[in-house]
Amino acid sequence: MNTGKQSAPIYIALGANLPLGEWSPRETLARARIALAEAGLGIVSASSDWHSPAWPDPSEPPYVNAVAEIASDQSARAILERLHAIEATFGRKRAVCNEPRPLDLDLIDCRGERTDAPDGLVLPHPRATSRAFVLLPLAEIAPGWSDPVSGQSIIDLIAALPQADRSATYKLQESGKLSPDHLAFEGRGD
Repeated sequence: MNTGKQSAPIYIALGANLPLGEWSPRETLARARIALAEAGLGIVSASSDWHSPAWPDPSEPPYVNAVAEIASDQSARAILERLHAIEATFGRKRAVCNEPRPLDLDLIDCRGERTDAPDGLVLPHPRATSRAFVLLPLAEIAPGWSDPVSGQSIIDLIAALPQADRSATYKLQESGKLSPDHLAFEGRGD
């Protein structure tokens, strides 16, 4: 459906903590970016890949996370349906909440819309502002972003995160190693 809405940004979070066939979680995210474009959700900008512990059970395999700004004139509902279709193509089964998965795609913010639909579409994503694995990659591509509900800046939201969460979530270099850039937010808030 063409709604003509393209003026404000749309952000999605990508994550994976299980291999998919021979693909590592990082390779899965790279292929998911291609699948997004093929589904009509063109990537405007994308963060680096970030490492984060599994949540809520840190004994599970760690995640590779990223955030992308996409371009689309589709409705939030249509975008969410496309994200779920891509997840299914990549082997995602929605059986247990927060279980390990080969691909997770979340609609974080869709043009600043605020929605709490009875069928489950909630915008902005209700837990995004409390998760380092969303906020740190989002800050990389949208340092001026503010939460549409609270109005808080992304810098303030990151500063309010527990130090342990900020420290455990770090940017990966091309080689998959730790990048010192993750230290930029560690001096704030505690």
